[in-house]
Amino acid sequence: MQHDALKKLCGSLVLAVGLWLMFDPKTDQLLNGEGAPETFFIAVYILIGAGGVMMLVGFFGCCGAVKESQCLLASFFACLLVIFGAEVAAGVFGFMSKDKIIEDVQQFYSESILESSENSNRTAVAEIYHDVLNCCGVPMPSLLCPDADEDTKDCLNAIMDFFNEKLYIIGYVGIGVAGVMVIGMIFSMVLCCAIRNNREVI
Repeated sequence: MQHDALKKLCGSLVLAVGLWLMFDPKTDQLLNGEGAPETFFIAVYILIGAGGVMMLVGFFGCCGAVKESQCLLASFFACLLVIFGAEVAAGVFGFMSKDKIIEDVQQFYSESILESSENSNRTAVAEIYHDVLNCCGVPMPSLLCPDADEDTKDCLNAIMDFFNEKLYIIGYVGIGVAGVMVIGMIFSMVLCCAIRNNREVI
């Protein structure tokens, strides 16, 4: 029962992190323009889905433990196995696709600069990046922002730093919760075997 409560807590944590990454004002502004890359949100969607399912799966564990039902415990184990795969996928995706995601966002920003003279929407996109990340230009801020301070970071490096932080959060949360899933699967199988052995003795 305590482990099921822990699982619900972990599910709430994963869901909260996923929603935070999804609706973070800075992330939303940077990736909300027309033609903006959506690769980053794939891992976020996995986290949100896994977190929501984890909260529901706790129900199977509680019912299975209270009623000593092997069927419910087996369902609980199967659900944990699926969630485990999803969490590992989110973690691995966050780490393995980190460079690709950052490269896509950097390219999106670079294109917005090149097309800013012809497209007002692109100009707005570039200004959003400058305001949100407190950066300017690529790779020399002075060429695009003559009034910028000397220590102003160019936007390519600012983008890399910003998304590195977000993607590491996805990776660590996914892999960390996957470890909790392994413990949950072990407990469910031990309890299931104990129930079966107890019935055989009776």
